[in-house]
Amino acid sequence: MLFSSITFLFTFLPVTLFIYYLVPWKLKNLVLLISSLIFYAWGEPVYIFLMIFSILFNYVSGLDIARNLKERSKAKKSLIFNVTINLMILGFFKYYGFLIDSLNAVLPFHIPYTELALPIGISFYTFQTLSYIIDVYRGTVKVQTNLLDFGVYVTMFPQLIAGPIVKYKDINDQLKKRQISLTKFGDGTVYFIRGLAKKILLANVAGMVYTKITGLPSTEVSVLTAWVGIAAYTFQIYFDFGGYSDMAIGLGKMFGFEFMKNFDYPYISSSITEFWRRWHISLSTWFKEYVYIPLGGNRVNTTRHIRNILIVWFLTGLWHGAAWNFVAWGMYYGILLLVEKYFLVNVLERIPGFLRHVYTMVLVMIGWVFFAGNNMAEAVRYLGLMFGVGGHGIIDRQAIYFILSDWMMWLVAILASAPGLYRIYERFLRQLGKKAAVLVNTVAYGILFLICIAFLVTETYNPFLYFRF
Repeated sequence: MLFSSITFLFTFLPVTLFIYYLVPWKLKNLVLLISSLIFYAWGEPVYIFLMIFSILFNYVSGLDIARNLKERSKAKKSLIFNVTINLMILGFFKYYGFLIDSLNAVLPFHIPYTELALPIGISFYTFQTLSYIIDVYRGTVKVQTNLLDFGVYVTMFPQLIAGPIVKYKDINDQLKKRQISLTKFGDGTVYFIRGLAKKILLANVAGMVYTKITGLPSTEVSVLTAWVGIAAYTFQIYFDFGGYSDMAIGLGKMFGFEFMKNFDYPYISSSITEFWRRWHISLSTWFKEYVYIPLGGNRVNTTRHIRNILIVWFLTGLWHGAAWNFVAWGMYYGILLLVEKYFLVNVLERIPGFLRHVYTMVLVMIGWVFFAGNNMAEAVRYLGLMFGVGGHGIIDRQAIYFILSDWMMWLVAILASAPGLYRIYERFLRQLGKKAAVLVNTVAYGILFLICIAFLVTETYNPFLYFRF
């Protein structure tokens, strides 16, 4: 079930909210757990058993580790067992086919296999349960003894499918006590509608442009057309994933929760290092806390630091997808970050801000080619088109058509990628006074919601890109 679907917006969410606010406090987590399981089973009825197993297994593992904390060797064995089982489940469903395909490419014989459907959101909820287990072992959080509360943590539908990745220590207090108010509900509604608009009005439109361009024969794609295509994908993936994160944060607020910000205008960055401080923040902080720092972080010699960076970015690429193009994407960023740290840090400081921004966005767009492709060969082919290999000249009328025919989308996407537009609107509201500001805000977001619904009714292109992971 998609957040950006009529079924969710006009049936599932209103019914869930009505029941949630109707029942007494002690039953709210139960309502949230049942609704989350229904939400997951809606699209993955078979894998609901995998979800229930994950809840029970990690709940019992947490209790076992906590019971043995005074005997570190026993607790460590339990930790290793838990991490192994969790990663084996993730690996089986996500990387089984990738492994067999890789072996088939080098072996003199063919290994047949049946392709498995990927459980939606498995990468996200696996990392959430791992963060809980590791933190219990470290003693940074108390073990959760209430199975209901733990089940809510694992399955909470607002961020179950595509994040943000919520660490247990950031939410454990909220599982027991959280603020529910009309003001917070209103803030959540604003977040949700803003995210919905990003998804429906920007990501989907940009995605259609990219799909049209990638559907053209290579011999009809000029260099400019190829760059227009990847520019469209650059906006699509940001407003798609950023929109989902905004909707998840908004839904969290409606139910009284506070989730961490997942994006902070990454396309205004002036370096790749800054870009990764602003993009998919919950994933970056997860890898930093549970992989990079345990490896020694940057408090080691240069050789080990380079090793640590490359390990983290190899795993980051592999986390995103079971294909070599995702591994290449991760290593691409690992190398860029090392180059910036050891060679370009002083050079970038002397370059004008506009040129630093251009440098960053060109590299980000090249990176998205690896991410967008179905395989490495497809990514390399598209990169060739961007740099004049195998295409149709430098510039043609088709490229101009793609720019001019969707000029409104390009303009709004550029403006919405930076904080200036939002700040102007918020400054305008502050000048109106509280009552007038509430009225204007309500009308503005009400109209925006109606426009989104109109698009939803008439358009059929409505995927969420991060559901792949």
